[in-house]
Amino acid sequence: MKHIATRAIDRELKKGSAELLILSLIEHRTRHGYEIGKLIEERSEGVLKYNVASFYPLLYRLEARGLIDGRWVEKDGQRRRRYYKLTTKGKKMLETQRSTWVNLVNAIRLITEAENA
Repeated sequence: MKHIATRAIDRELKKGSAELLILSLIEHRTRHGYEIGKLIEERSEGVLKYNVASFYPLLYRLEARGLIDGRWVEKDGQRRRRYYKLTTKGKKMLETQRSTWVNLVNAIRLITEAENA
């Protein structure tokens, strides 16, 4: 039963960090959805993977909230892809989320390392 509870927590942490990860990866340049997903997987060394069924709807929700802007691009010999960039509203949200995560990680570190001091 403990393993199931751990998986649920892991799933919630993954879900809660997805926005921050996406916004961070498009902060400095536009990227298409598949590229964003692959970068998350590669940079996390496979720890974080998002399936298509949940990842693309998240991109659409971020766009609907005005945090990212998407546009379709067609290139010769390639399929059409939607490229995303960060909006001004998205930059502010990214700044807020980064600060929140830094504070959370620091608080967890202070608690978990307290007994070892």
